[in-house]
Amino acid sequence: MTSTGADDVADRRTIADRHVVVVGGGIAGLAAAVALLSAPDPPRVTVLESDTRLGGKIRTSPFAELAAVDEGADAFLARVPWAAGFADRLGLRPELVSPQSGRAAVWWDELHDIPEGLLLGMPTGMLGLARTRLLTWSGKVRAATEPLRRRTSLEPDSLGGYVRSRFGAEVHHRLVDPLVGSIYAADTDRFSLAAVPQIAELATRSRSVLLGARHRPPAPNGPVFYAPSGGVGALVDAADAAVEAAGGTIRTGAPVTAVSVDGAGWCVDDVRADAVILACPAPAAVRLLGSLAADAAARLARIPTADVALLTLSVDAADWPARLAGRSGYLVPKPRQRLVTAASFGSQKWAHWDLPGKVVLRVSLGRDGLPVLHLGDDQLLAGAVDDVGRHLGIELQPIDVRISRFPGAFPQYRPHHAELVAGAQAALPPGIALAGASYHGIGIPACIRSGSDSASRTLEHLSSLSDSS
Repeated sequence: MTSTGADDVADRRTIADRHVVVVGGGIAGLAAAVALLSAPDPPRVTVLESDTRLGGKIRTSPFAELAAVDEGADAFLARVPWAAGFADRLGLRPELVSPQSGRAAVWWDELHDIPEGLLLGMPTGMLGLARTRLLTWSGKVRAATEPLRRRTSLEPDSLGGYVRSRFGAEVHHRLVDPLVGSIYAADTDRFSLAAVPQIAELATRSRSVLLGARHRPPAPNGPVFYAPSGGVGALVDAADAAVEAAGGTIRTGAPVTAVSVDGAGWCVDDVRADAVILACPAPAAVRLLGSLAADAAARLARIPTADVALLTLSVDAADWPARLAGRSGYLVPKPRQRLVTAASFGSQKWAHWDLPGKVVLRVSLGRDGLPVLHLGDDQLLAGAVDDVGRHLGIELQPIDVRISRFPGAFPQYRPHHAELVAGAQAALPPGIALAGASYHGIGIPACIRSGSDSASRTLEHLSSLSDSS
C-alpha cells in the first residue's frame, strides 16, 4: 500500500519535532528541561508546575532587613559536579560564595566540637575520637576495636545497624545519626546504607572502615559548600530564565490530574506529548501512574516521607554570648531531642547574612519519627525558643520570626530503596521517566543529576522513535 504524504511527513519526524512534558517545576524538573533544551536538536519542552511558584522545596525570601534568606536548603555540595556545573551552565559562577569558617558542634548536655577525621559522622581515624569529650572512654574503646571485627554483612542495608556493628552505639547515636539525620531528616536505624554513598563506599571497600580509610584519596582542596549570594533560589530563577530563553514553556498553577495513552504517545491532561518526565514527589507520581503502570505505582507508594519545620529567627547581638562566636551551629542527637534537631547560626555562617545589631538563626524541627506539623505556629516557636535556649544556656528573645513548613519534604529511603526504585522504573511504560528526590538522592546536586539523567533517557527514547519511524 502506498503511504500518503501525511504518513511520509510523520515518518520523517526528528527529535526536534517531538514534545516532552515535564511534570514538576522543582530543581529536578528544571534541570531536566535545561538538559533537554541543550541537546543538539532539542525537542519542544513544556514544564507543568502545580504551585504558583517554581522551585519546590527551594525557597528564598526576604527576612528582617535582608533581601534574600533561604527558608530550606541554604547551600549545595561543592565537591560533586552536578550543582556546581549547573550553576556554571546558568552563568552563576561569579555569584557563588562559601560559608565562613566556623566550628560545628553536637549538643550532648553541652556543646561538643565535632571531632576531626569524620565522614558524615563515620570515623576514618581514632585521633579525633580520642580527644573528644562527646564519647565516654568505654565508647572510645569500643570504636577502637573496629579493625578487629569480622566483615559486617551489607545485606540488611541499614545505616544504623552497620555503624553500630562496626563502632558501637555511642558513635552511632552521638555522631553518625545526628549528622546524617540532619541532612535527610532521617532515623538512621530505618535508613538505607546504600543511600549514603560516602559511607557506603567505605563499607564496601574493605572489611574494616578504619583500615580501608587509610587508602582513601585525600579530600580535594577548596570549598565544601557553595551557595549563590542571592540565595539558593537564584538557581531556580536562572534555570527558569534559561528554559524560557531556549524556547521552552513553563506553566505554573497547572496541576496535572491525569496522564493517559494517546496513540504512540501520551496525553498529560490536555497536552499531547511524545515523552513524559515525572519530576514530582512519589505520592503525585503514584496518583498519575495508577491506571498506566499499576506495578510501578504500587512500588512507589511504599516510599514514606518526613515532615519538617524550619524557623528563622533574629536576636539582639547584645544578647548573643561571645563564647558562641566562630560557631556555625550544632546538631542534637536523637536521644536528646525534644522538637529541635539542629540549629544553624546563619549570620555567623554566611557573610552575606550579616545583619548589624542582630544574629540570624535557623532552627530545624522534626524528622522521621518526630512529627511536628500538627503543632500551631505559636507551639513551634515556643518549642524552638525553649530548646535552643536550653541548649545554649541563654534566654532567647526573638526579634524577627519566620516559620516555614515543609510537609512531606524528605523522602525516607528505607533499606533496599535503590532496588525498589529500580523495579518501579523497569515497570514504567517506554517514554515515561522519573526524576527527583523521591527516587535517586536527596539534596540539590542529587536532584540536578536525577533530572539530567532523566533527560538523557528521554532523548534516547525519542531517538528510538525517530529511528523506527
